[in-house]
Amino acid sequence: MHEVVAVPVDAGRARVYEHGWQSWSPTAAHRLVDRPPRPVDEVRRVMNYRPDTRAPADAFWGEGLLAVDPGTGEGVHVVGAPSPAGPIPSIRADVRGGQVVVRADGPVEHAVLPGGLDAALGGWGEAFAARAGVGPLRPAPTLWCSWYHYYTRVTEADVEENLLALAELDLDLDVVQIDDGYQAEIGDWLLPSHRFASLPDLVARIRDRGRRAGIWTAPFLVGARSELAGRHPEWTCGEAGHGWDQPLAALDVTRPGVEAYLREVFGTFRSWGVDFFKVDFVYAGALPGLDAYRHGLRVIREVIGPESFLLGCGAPILASVGLVDAMRVGPDISHHWEPETGDMSQPGQRTAASNVRWRAWQHGRFWVNDPDCLVVAPQVERRAEWAATVERYGGLRASGDRLRGLDAWGLATTRRLVGPVPATPFGA
Repeated sequence: MHEVVAVPVDAGRARVYEHGWQSWSPTAAHRLVDRPPRPVDEVRRVMNYRPDTRAPADAFWGEGLLAVDPGTGEGVHVVGAPSPAGPIPSIRADVRGGQVVVRADGPVEHAVLPGGLDAALGGWGEAFAARAGVGPLRPAPTLWCSWYHYYTRVTEADVEENLLALAELDLDLDVVQIDDGYQAEIGDWLLPSHRFASLPDLVARIRDRGRRAGIWTAPFLVGARSELAGRHPEWTCGEAGHGWDQPLAALDVTRPGVEAYLREVFGTFRSWGVDFFKVDFVYAGALPGLDAYRHGLRVIREVIGPESFLLGCGAPILASVGLVDAMRVGPDISHHWEPETGDMSQPGQRTAASNVRWRAWQHGRFWVNDPDCLVVAPQVERRAEWAATVERYGGLRASGDRLRGLDAWGLATTRRLVGPVPATPFGA
């Protein structure tokens, strides 16, 4: 690593901002005496952090972006990647006496920007977005998502019930998004699970009732049990973690046949009438390299067309700027407050709320921020606190509850908060 800057600091007031690699990676500002969060095991490191680096426990570490507020009122030092098109460097900050010494393993730009951390990061983000060619941002639709009540057990009847409930409860949401569980296996997106009789017919019924149809995929992941893995083992490029009770491999978009496969999958969904696409776990597309990842996203964008809305998740953040309409900026929300394993990249309200707060500056500059779904059913722990986070920071507004299971407070809160939000830059 090469030294970028040594920043004189007020040790009691200074803060260091670590920006994580992808959607779920912890991102926050820390005091100099803090020990920032690190992965609890190798599976989490590969799937939720940057898989090709190991952040030290005794230093601060940002992927593509790190900032130092010296606490002296003399401006915030922001060190970041020049653009999403080149390498995304890792950036290290060490506390040495009365200084914070910042080093990087690749090309970076260093700027001293006025204001506090939010203002400085927003200013840096505007310049980064301009270099990435980000144009006017499209308004995000509102939606209902099947994941946070049904998870992988979702059935066609569950989606139908909530489609009817939208009208019964007078909830004016644009999209009904079918999440994980409709497909036979990870990678077999066009083969339905036994819980779905006909996905094209379900999409047609959603549209017939005046809603838009959305679909979830993990397009760069291949499960070991999938037909795709059996037919085309040569399309993968190594381990991408473990999930759905099976080993996962990464799909390499640079290999012959893979682009045609992506075009077939997303072209088929589009022909059915789907026009909202959530692409998840897309960190896997970057395992062959960031050029392959960006190419894969561009292929998907081209196939679904400019009229469709594209939401990224589990995605390398800075490498995705300019390629998606909205981006998940934190870990999954959950019915519980603390992450079950103690890892700050894992689902939980505390983990999601922290990232949503510290990536708020990206909203309206890079894309529409997705804080994750509003979940306010009676069984949700500290639900009012999560509702307050969505209200303050949310961009994309979505409901993740079984709608008929909401109590009076939950329904009123859903009606109040799940509405369109302008893509005005945070803090502007």
